[in-house]
Amino acid sequence: MSDSRFTVERAGAADAAMLAPVFDAYRAFYGKTDDATAAERFLRDRLEQSESVVFIAVRSVAPASEPIGFTQLYPSFSSVSLCRAWILNDLFVSAPARSLGVGRALMRRAIAHCRETGAGQLWLQTDLTNTTAQRLYEAVGMTRKEILEYTLMV
Repeated sequence: MSDSRFTVERAGAADAAMLAPVFDAYRAFYGKTDDATAAERFLRDRLEQSESVVFIAVRSVAPASEPIGFTQLYPSFSSVSLCRAWILNDLFVSAPARSLGVGRALMRRAIAHCRETGAGQLWLQTDLTNTTAQRLYEAVGMTRKEILEYTLMV
């Protein structure tokens, strides 16, 4: 997928170093301590072990390319619906690129990936206060569900 201002590509393990700074900025957005080394290792491990799919938005800035956003999907299944599902676990666009349509392009690519892999569902969670993301998800056709979530940190 491409736009005159950026491209959206599937990332591989070799892209972990390039992706790490924007992934670490995403973590900082959620209040986590800066650790680009750990972020790169985490991404490389997921990609090398085929545990996730990452799409990265890249803007070409001579002489290199600059990552400006990404989304990470994890495979899952729905027992109730009897189908493959994907969990959109992460979506982030760097602040300077937020008005370029990067989030929408990443969402469209994630949805296309779901279709390409025969998935019946794409689901995600977001903070109740993240109304910008909620507008994006609804704009690409997602439906908000009212559920009660339980979490145990182990």
